[in-house]
Order: sequence, then structure tokens, then C-alpha cells
Amino acid sequence: MSLETTARSLTIWLWAALALSLLSWIAVGYPWPICVLAVLPLLAPLHGLIRGRRHTYSWATLFAVPYLAFALTELLVNPAARWVAALSVLVVFAWFCTMILFLRASRAHRG
Repeated sequence: MSLETTARSLTIWLWAALALSLLSWIAVGYPWPICVLAVLPLLAPLHGLIRGRRHTYSWATLFAVPYLAFALTELLVNPAARWVAALSVLVVFAWFCTMILFLRASRAHRG
């Protein structure tokens, strides 16, 4: 299994983990409609991520930043939600890193 394939499959698994971590905010008191609305934008890059399109991986890295900012903010200011915020920070950061890894591996593979 190549590094490109591994990074692509990890990205998809981490995408799913991110969606689940956003839904887990319900456990700390966030209303479920807000949690569902937070997951809906994640559907935008899913098709391109599954198909391995470099362009999608490029813009999806920027797409991860608001989720990271939200999770970091909640980690610092909301003591009741620290466990879920820490989980979200780890998942978003890992998702971001695997997208970068895919971009680097696919560039090396093509060039």
C-alpha cells in the first residue's frame, strides 16, 4: 500500500471521526440542531476526498481551520466541554495533517 493510498484512507476515516466528534458536542449541552448544522459543511469536500482529487485536498486544508479554531476556543474557555474539545482538536489536527501528507505524497508520485 502506497503512502498516497494510506494518507487518503486515513483522511476519510478522520473525516468520519471529525463528524462524530462534532455530534458528540450534544453530550456537553450543545443543542442538537447546532451540532448537525456544524457537520453539514463537512459534506462539501467529501466527494473529492474519496476520489483523491488534489484540488479538493488543497482547499479542504483551509476548510479545517474554523473547526480547529472552534475546538481550541472551547478547550480554553469551557471547562465543562474540555474532554470533547480536546478530542475535537486532536481529530481536526490529525485530519489536517493527513490531507497535507496526501498532497505531498501525490505530488511526489506524479513528479
